[in-house]
Amino acid sequence: MVTFVNKLTVHGDIEEFLAAKEKISAFMSAQPGHIAHRTLNSLGEPHVFIEIAEWLDAASHRAAVTSETFRELVGPLAALATPEPGLFRTVEEGPWRTPEGVARRSAAQEPAHAA
Repeated sequence: MVTFVNKLTVHGDIEEFLAAKEKISAFMSAQPGHIAHRTLNSLGEPHVFIEIAEWLDAASHRAAVTSETFRELVGPLAALATPEPGLFRTVEEGPWRTPEGVARRSAAQEPAHAA
């Protein structure tokens, strides 16, 4: 599995950017080898977005981004944002917990109160 990470700095209209990105995300989600994706928005810099996508392998990602449809979809996005993309491999992964699991774990770690 590989992870695609893309920092997008928007210099155009953010709503227009999100609409263009939504079309690309729908296309990419339907491609062979696509596992999952999410888009994050910086709290400190609202014009900065991070896109993270999990792919079965680099070849699947490459096939998707070299397709004619992808090139057509990415055109409008290129006019609105500057991308900084890259493919990464996992070198370490910790446990994932639900918010409820973290809360329970935190409560269990607190010292008992003496009565």
